Amino acid sequence: MNMRIDEPQDEAKNAAAALKTLKTWLETAPEAERAARAAELAALTGSELSRDYDSEFAVDAAYRESLPDLQNGPASLIRGQNRPIQHVGISNFRLPLRHPTRAGAPQLLETSVTGTVSLEAEQKGINMSRILRSFYAHAEKEMGLGVVAAALDDYKRDLGSFDARIALRFAFPMQVESLRSGLSGYQYYDVTLELAEAAGARSAVLHLDYVYSSTCPCSLELSEHARASRGRLATPHSQRSVARISVALTEAPLTVEDLVDLCRAAVPTETQVMVKREDEQAFAELNAANPIFVEDAVRLFAEKLQADPRVGDFRVVASHKESLHSHDAVSVLCEGKTFAADTLDPRLFAAL
Repeated sequence: MNMRIDEPQDEAKNAAAALKTLKTWLETAPEAERAARAAELAALTGSELSRDYDSEFAVDAAYRESLPDLQNGPASLIRGQNRPIQHVGISNFRLPLRHPTRAGAPQLLETSVTGTVSLEAEQKGINMSRILRSFYAHAEKEMGLGVVAAALDDYKRDLGSFDARIALRFAFPMQVESLRSGLSGYQYYDVTLELAEAAGARSAVLHLDYVYSSTCPCSLELSEHARASRGRLATPHSQRSVARISVALTEAPLTVEDLVDLCRAAVPTETQVMVKREDEQAFAELNAANPIFVEDAVRLFAEKLQADPRVGDFRVVASHKESLHSHDAVSVLCEGKTFAADTLDPRLFAAL
């Protein structure tokens, strides 16, 4: 009598191979046919799916290896045109990070992180969770440029990409004294630290939103004319204004506080935190001493940035939220190739 003691093993292997084939048949189905194929597969196998969550189930290496991974599948699974993608990843995953300060002691701040990598034309996709896992390996460190650069290297290695980008967005607090009363309070600055690598070249950019008051020079002169020629009380219009300052960082260190100081030196009418009557009067005097059009604002910022050796290329985007008009006055000034562009993001000014 001929007996094959390995028949049960062969049957198990054949069954596993058949099941794998059926899974592939299901996974490669056009989206419109997938539900029908799933029902057909269930009918063929005679299985009834349980609706109970199995809290006792433990994943072992073999089970993990059996899990389908469509994003690492063959190029035949790509939908649409097989083209490289410049940026793919995740945006706005948040965690507390320690950011460096000029004084030395880091500040723990809630940070929104965007991480992206490039994707080659023949690759189906990326495993998004690897971006989080790669970044979390550095989350307990102080987020200087060196640490962010190490996280960028991990992105490229873990996801097999040539290019990568990390942006850390956070609100940076600085204590600000009032103009005359001696009080102080915290001003929060919207900051983004961005590190990117493309075609082997790496660049670091610091973005800062600086909020200030802009008094219209024309309105100021017209108000004075009404006082002098007709004895009429008139007030010039002024408005809250925002400048988004973006600077390419060089090897010389530049902190958030340093960039704020440059902005204050250029346009000293920063909005106030703690205000008593004497401070409000002082702010009115400060605005009268520094009236600016939006064209003046970007040039004043550029003057200070250009003179500082710690600043490389830069861009200034200013928006004056007009109180006279129902529209805003805007201006953009760029220095260097880093920010040169023939078109503007349609939402550029709306984001200020």
